Amino acid sequence: MIPEIEKHRSIRDYLSKEISSNIIDKIVRAASRASTTGNMQLYSIIATTSEEVKEKLSPCHFNQPMVKQAPLVLTFCADVRRFSMWCEQRGTKPVYDNFAWFINSAIDTLLASQNAALEAEANELGVCYLGTTIYTASKICEVLNLPKGVIPITTLIVGYPKSTPELTSRLPLEAIVHYDTYKDYSPEIIDKIWCEREESEETLALLKANNRSNLAQVFTGDRYKGDDNLAISKSYFDVLKKQGFFNQ
Repeated sequence: MIPEIEKHRSIRDYLSKEISSNIIDKIVRAASRASTTGNMQLYSIIATTSEEVKEKLSPCHFNQPMVKQAPLVLTFCADVRRFSMWCEQRGTKPVYDNFAWFINSAIDTLLASQNAALEAEANELGVCYLGTTIYTASKICEVLNLPKGVIPITTLIVGYPKSTPELTSRLPLEAIVHYDTYKDYSPEIIDKIWCEREESEETLALLKANNRSNLAQVFTGDRYKGDDNLAISKSYFDVLKKQGFFNQ
């Protein structure tokens, strides 16, 4: 029997069925129990159910239909503001507005988001992470009224699946697990670990649709282009500075 965690898939088509407040509470409560740096919980979760707010968020995620279709949109934000305010109110001087603490808070945030995803799936809900969150972080900050010390990291769409896609492939464990020390890859090993995916029917269809000769070309030339990557990087870094994560 396949463990539930191995059945995870991204759901992009949802029923127009509300999620009970009890289940939403279970999801965010599970998120709050994730491992965290120094028990500081350096994140905030914006749980959006309002059609009005989802309408505003939709363009931030390239108007993907699921943003308005799903009943719940969870925006996970790195948040050093709350802890810093507490420190100041207790007469101490916090120094968390820097790169090291952006990393700590981003880790906290992603751990919490994964707990939320697992709890949602345990309650027969579907989820989908949206990478577009960092593409349009500045606009999301405006829509969600995020103050300095708070920045969006990822978004989780949650709802009851209207359809269930096939499981997507993953690289073999030998590709990602290194025992004791890192073992670098030879050209032969690279060929071996990517072989199954490169020869799949899904890949062959992608190559035909994009007029490419191999899967790597689809990634670098169609999905994640160099110029786009650099533009997104600069844009997100600018938001990091604006939100006060690079003061020191």
